[in-house]
Amino acid sequence: MKPHYLFIIVIALLTLSACEQKQTDTTAKVKDKVDDALDRRPHEKARDAIEDITSAAKEASEKAQGKVEEITEEIKNQAKDAAK
Repeated sequence: MKPHYLFIIVIALLTLSACEQKQTDTTAKVKDKVDDALDRRPHEKARDAIEDITSAAKEASEKAQGKVEEITEEIKNQAKDAAK
């Protein structure tokens, strides 16, 4: 019976240590969000520039996707007209 108790204790300790790490990650994320809102993160200007570039790239990607969809629709319409 003793090995079973030892096994249960080891599993419990591993579970508790894993839970503690997740709380630290959550705390770090909250701290980063607060620091971001107050503009006091390390290298704030560089991080803001990267965030701006990321946003611009996302917007450009969405615009390009919209244009591709428009062109695809136009090609489909032209193909239908040519088939008539």
